[in-house]
Amino acid sequence: MENRITQLFEIKYPIIQAGMIWCSGWELASAVSNAGGLGIIGSGSMYPQILQEHILKCKASTVKPFAVNVPLLYPDIDKHIKIILDEQVKIVFTSAGNPKTWISIFKDHGVKVVHVVSSSKFAKKAEDAGCDAVVAEGFEAGGHNGREETTTMVLIPLVKNAVHIPVIAAGGIATGSAMLAAFALGADGVQIGTRFAASIESSAHDAFKQKIISSEEGDTLLAMKKVVPVRMMRNKFFDEIQQAEDRGATADELKQILGRARAKKGMFEGDLDNGELEIGEVSAQVREIKPAAEIVEEIWQEFIKGKEKLAAM
Repeated sequence: MENRITQLFEIKYPIIQAGMIWCSGWELASAVSNAGGLGIIGSGSMYPQILQEHILKCKASTVKPFAVNVPLLYPDIDKHIKIILDEQVKIVFTSAGNPKTWISIFKDHGVKVVHVVSSSKFAKKAEDAGCDAVVAEGFEAGGHNGREETTTMVLIPLVKNAVHIPVIAAGGIATGSAMLAAFALGADGVQIGTRFAASIESSAHDAFKQKIISSEEGDTLLAMKKVVPVRMMRNKFFDEIQQAEDRGATADELKQILGRARAKKGMFEGDLDNGELEIGEVSAQVREIKPAAEIVEEIWQEFIKGKEKLAAM
């Protein structure tokens, strides 16, 4: 299949693996890219030197295009961007900030830039800044979320109508049928996180992967809206946050409870009680831990079969 996303990134399938903290290192990114999608290294949980190591290992493991996700509020953002440019990474996904600050630098080095947005307003700003595409992420998605709480089904057509650049749908997508629904609403590609977090190549702790595939409907909720909305699994830590919010805790109090390295504790180290377990609502549909290549192929085949079935109706 050729469309605006496959042409933009020079990939086989318009399937993009999300750049998730503590889950998407070079092994996952290279596996997805080798399978025909676009793999992304999630730099948000990496020190600059670690990011460079992951980029070098990814380059050694695939000749296919791959990207790096850069949260723009990262304290060492300038060091991260220098490494990305020095290592000649040609695709960057930005999030959690204004891409306009760095877009000219990326463009001067021939880097394609995609920004993650939660509203049509921010999608238009990303287009005006010079981004090559946007990821429209609904609030079903895991991890940090938009304050608008707009669902993916509502967000995709809103963003599609607001911009002329390609739109990548994200949030609640883990199957080929969900991908087909996103395309029916106007998406040019999909970004998938949760399904790949539970892959063999994911750098997440095995205990967290098992937690994902055993989760049920309603096991994830948004929390910490006074700080930044985050979708996470219910556990002891979540209960602490919820109780604090119920009694009217301030943003500073919530930050104190959050502390440092909560996501690392849960997702990377496997502390399922005290860690922050960031994952999407669609985890309730994920039941097996599989190789990333198998996941890509399954999603694509289900997408094609669903498309054929609809055409025959």
